[in-house]
Amino acid sequence: MSTLYPQNNASRMMTDLGGIWDFRFQEDESWQPIAVPASYNDQNPDPRFRNYAGITEYRRKITVPAAWKGFRFCLRFDAVAHSARIMLNGREIAAHRGGFLPFEVELNGLMEAGETAELTVETDNRINHNTLPIGTEGETAFFGSDNPGIPAVEAGKKLQEERGVNRPAFDFFNYTGIQRPVRLIATPRSFIRDITLVPSLNGDVRYSVETAGPEDTIRVEILDAEERCAAQGEGREGTLHISQPCLWEPWPGIPYLYTARITYGEDLYEQAFGIREVRVEGTRFLINGKPFRFHGPCKHEDSPFHGRGTDPCLNVTDINLYHWLNANCFRTSHYPYAEEMYQLCDREGIVIVDETPAVGMWASEQYGWNLADYHLQVLADMIARDRNHPCVVMWSLGNEPDTDTLPDKAYEYWHSLYEAAHRLDPQDRPVTVVGCQNRYEREKVIKSMDVVLINRYYGWYNLSGDLEAAKYAFRIELDWWAKQQKPLILSEYGADTIAGLHGAVAEMFTEEYQVAYYEAMSECLDERDFVIGEMPWNFADFATCQGPMRVGGNRKGLFTRDRRPKMAAHWFRERWKTF
Repeated sequence: MSTLYPQNNASRMMTDLGGIWDFRFQEDESWQPIAVPASYNDQNPDPRFRNYAGITEYRRKITVPAAWKGFRFCLRFDAVAHSARIMLNGREIAAHRGGFLPFEVELNGLMEAGETAELTVETDNRINHNTLPIGTEGETAFFGSDNPGIPAVEAGKKLQEERGVNRPAFDFFNYTGIQRPVRLIATPRSFIRDITLVPSLNGDVRYSVETAGPEDTIRVEILDAEERCAAQGEGREGTLHISQPCLWEPWPGIPYLYTARITYGEDLYEQAFGIREVRVEGTRFLINGKPFRFHGPCKHEDSPFHGRGTDPCLNVTDINLYHWLNANCFRTSHYPYAEEMYQLCDREGIVIVDETPAVGMWASEQYGWNLADYHLQVLADMIARDRNHPCVVMWSLGNEPDTDTLPDKAYEYWHSLYEAAHRLDPQDRPVTVVGCQNRYEREKVIKSMDVVLINRYYGWYNLSGDLEAAKYAFRIELDWWAKQQKPLILSEYGADTIAGLHGAVAEMFTEEYQVAYYEAMSECLDERDFVIGEMPWNFADFATCQGPMRVGGNRKGLFTRDRRPKMAAHWFRERWKTF
């Protein structure tokens, strides 16, 4: 498989297979229309679309163009949630586990140029202790009490299990299906499989090129933003030097991009990159040797109609709203996003903390689950996909695991992933895992990371509505973190807020309380030099599973789900003007 994003150029071709496909639940006989790419959950008012847990089938005809004779051609799926079986004319040709990263299926030997075949994609959205993200297996649903031990309730839970009810162990909706683009792509038979770029501030660019095919000359040319040659050389690996390099700077700086043009035999690939360095020094996070302060809300891939489906218009709208907020970053909570968003952030200078889908790992039994090898593979695949993006400045191994019930086992599990991330990343970016509200003085994982990221909800989930008590408690915890001498980002904090709900007194769920909450938390953050960032939860309201604490989803957004700003968005816009 190639990790390279598909391109149309003088050597490569691709056909987008987006549009209207046939769709059915596995037990159905008849087919109905479905849009690809998009989550299937909101495309039909039939309750099964919203709540189904199990296997669905997509199909369409595909034709390999006759002009592709003599080429290598394959199918590329950018993401299918959460696992997929690919069939051609009824014969299984591939399977993939995981819903947020791409995979390819070579078609040579299965189809000829000019031939048409029926493509069927089976998707399975069921989640459990062996998936990422995690699903429950008989435990209490997220944010709800199932009153364990009551006979009638236990009987109801058993019925749910028999019906395959999908119970996520995470606070966002389990959108599923073919959610990102599907393409037919063609390359020469001997092709460029992968490219690794490691730039330095002095203008040195260390590169390596992986190819499939016989030995042949590999030429590397570095083009500046005006497409002028800035450096060139030959060989499978080496170092090129750019004199007087322009650096990639986070917004509001200039995110300058170069292009590495690679040729190998008849193949050509162009890889955008930026010259920038990131490192942690004491309690500072440095980008290009200068202290950087993270300030921007976390996100979700979530919108009406599309669900988690890729939407270029939405991506552009969201990044422009980040600029409007004077924000400079987000965390890909809680999974790797579509590659188009990273490309946009490279161009626009928005910094990304890139996160694996390891969310929902609460129970102490997690360290006995058969997840370690799979988790490592997902981490490796994410780094392989995203390592050349200058916008990516830190890897997050996961979100809110239980690290304090069995602290030694937790450390063993997460530290091995920490070491792997450093080993796998040629640029050796900082590594973190995001901590939940726990017994911070007991656990060993979070404080061992390069940067401490903690999610805290003083004044919301605990000490609810009492902001003076919330500040008092938060300051006590911050005093403890100060002794760890690590840079710290408050990576989630927020208050559910119903847009348009106001009160003369700032009480929970009003827009006034959301502003007062952020004022209180910011007062505590601004007192501490080791605090290097704030990431409010969340950029926009988003869909969740049903529960007694959710009214039409999670309402902690600075914007509504359709991107209308609440009072808190205006408040942050003013605050972040001075950052």
